[in-house]
Amino acid sequence: MIQIQQAFQLQAFNTLHLQAVASHYVKVASVEALQEALDYASAQQLNVLILSGGSNILLPEYVHALIIHMDIQGIEVLAETDSHVSVHVGAGQNWHEFVLYSTAHHWFGLQNLALIPGLVGACPVQNIGAYGVEVGEFIEQVHVYDRELQQLTQLAAEQCHFSYRHSIFKEHPNRYVIVGVTFKLRKTPDLQLAYGDLRQAVGEEQTAENLQKQVIAIRQSKLPDPAEFPNVGSFFKNPLISQAQYQQLAQLYPNLPHYPQKNGAVKIAAGWLIDQAGWKGKRLGAVGMFARQALVLVNYESANLTDVQQTYRAVQAAVQQKFNIVLEPEPVLFNESGLIQSHVSV
Repeated sequence: MIQIQQAFQLQAFNTLHLQAVASHYVKVASVEALQEALDYASAQQLNVLILSGGSNILLPEYVHALIIHMDIQGIEVLAETDSHVSVHVGAGQNWHEFVLYSTAHHWFGLQNLALIPGLVGACPVQNIGAYGVEVGEFIEQVHVYDRELQQLTQLAAEQCHFSYRHSIFKEHPNRYVIVGVTFKLRKTPDLQLAYGDLRQAVGEEQTAENLQKQVIAIRQSKLPDPAEFPNVGSFFKNPLISQAQYQQLAQLYPNLPHYPQKNGAVKIAAGWLIDQAGWKGKRLGAVGMFARQALVLVNYESANLTDVQQTYRAVQAAVQQKFNIVLEPEPVLFNESGLIQSHVSV
């Protein structure tokens, strides 16, 4: 039997620590509890907001909806060959702890994604990535409750439409509730060291264990602990621009960090753009961009959503004025009805 709580304070459940209150809240630890919660929302005519680790969301001060907080646990080996292992993980499992678990069990592929905050169930939504690796490369199936068909089902990786910070779960945000993910991991390391600072840090000890260790060290050196400086990690996506636009910028800024893509586009480092636009370490009231990593927006003083929007829009405007590039925020923005809404472009 689920327990619905009302007028529930969400500040501790989003890593940006925004002041937010939910009209209704429930934590679910099983698929059966999830179905019961969805039935309750339907009976009460409430929208549903699925809450994972709260590390990639922007909430208004009041949300009139049923917040369903996912807490489905479990790690289970489903199949194994000489080269690969298939592992099913519950949506409520802590992501970083699972990465550490996979390395300890000599399952390889996720080491570049260590220390990314959040829960396993959220990783396919954003197709989380770091240091040249995206989680979609290692997902075999995503197990979901399909609210449209009112049944459990599985989506194969090719059905998930994975691309840079994108998936089918963003295309249909109110249809699928992720209850678990099956990963296909390698049993032999294949280190991804495309990023110079990571390759230098790993050095000659090219093992998966050292790769994971160095990823953690680099992230800790650059990114603030949300417990000390509330944040959602990287706040903006690295923009993709055309080769022609890159060539124009490179003439003006020869040191512009850039990463050619397979489709001919060029990925530009958003943190560098923000730094060059004068926003690294700069604050606007209660909110600012972190001094050690310009890509991270920090809540310094009990900010609300309006405070955050004023700051990130000012950053967008400064970058657009200087580089003619519009930065796109990564976090998902919710309205007072618990529904996802688009970020307003500058």
